[in-house]
Amino acid sequence: MPETHSLILHICTKEAWQEAQTGMEYCPPSLEEFGFIHFSRPEQVLDVANALFRGNTNLLLLWVDPQKVEAEIRWEASGGEQYPHLYGPLNLEAVLAVQDFIPDGDGVFRDLV
Repeated sequence: MPETHSLILHICTKEAWQEAQTGMEYCPPSLEEFGFIHFSRPEQVLDVANALFRGNTNLLLLWVDPQKVEAEIRWEASGGEQYPHLYGPLNLEAVLAVQDFIPDGDGVFRDLV
């Protein structure tokens, strides 16, 4: 896992990431539906995972260097927190690491590794 001090994270399915490998960018459904891709800071991602993906065992965590992202990143408020939102596709060279993101046996995400 890379240094986390300035990285942003994105949760995606294994299929979505595999599909992205056929091109040069990642364009999840949220980009078309909301106009941006949801990201989190490392300290936010467990809360996001448990709120939206609890029990899902088919996920990956993308560790992204925002300095290498080509599209615009905006920090926007949601639920009292500021989250990074990417307004455009994610260029694959900005992804520094990809790891399995599996909840514990009870479906709860407790660790990033």
